[in-house]
Amino acid sequence: MAQSSDQSSDQSSGKSSDQAADQTRTLKEQLWDPVAGFGVTFRTMFRKVVTEQYPFDKQPTAPRFHGRHQLNRWPDGLEKCIGCELCAWACPADAIYVEGASNVDGPGPDGEDSGRFSPGERYGAVYQINYLRCILCGLCIEACPTRALTMTNEYELADNNRADLIYEKNDLLAPLLPGMEQPPHEMQLGDSDGDYYRGASR
Repeated sequence: MAQSSDQSSDQSSGKSSDQAADQTRTLKEQLWDPVAGFGVTFRTMFRKVVTEQYPFDKQPTAPRFHGRHQLNRWPDGLEKCIGCELCAWACPADAIYVEGASNVDGPGPDGEDSGRFSPGERYGAVYQINYLRCILCGLCIEACPTRALTMTNEYELADNNRADLIYEKNDLLAPLLPGMEQPPHEMQLGDSDGDYYRGASR
């Protein structure tokens, strides 16, 4: 019985203290503070709406925007990638996988005219970027010694399944422009890879 009386006395004292606090509230706290809480709402409700109507109205990106990657080509169509794997080593998210292979002068292994895909000794036979991991930081393009890998302004990379977000080499290669020839083929802009890198083909 003593314990229950103590609890009831505590509850009554708590109620009385709340009532005393309500009575001591100033006029500003009672009238102005509730209105001031809607200040941001009142300030913005009559302004022009800035909602972007994506995807129907797409806004241009900045010129140096870091979007989807692209594997570039030389003007004769040969690939700039030499399969050095520096981009894969530089990637902090371990999103890039590269397998290099040797170029073959003369008849290729499948009977084609040439087995050369890039100037120099090697090329990227396998090139994958996992966009489930990629953070689009751009460290990979900084590490590339031949400017083979760059980043485009394309940012629409969402998909409805995980497999399609692992881009293969064919997905990343730049399209063939007029005057380019689909590799493999012999070097057309010089006799060695040095002719390409020294600017003879720029």
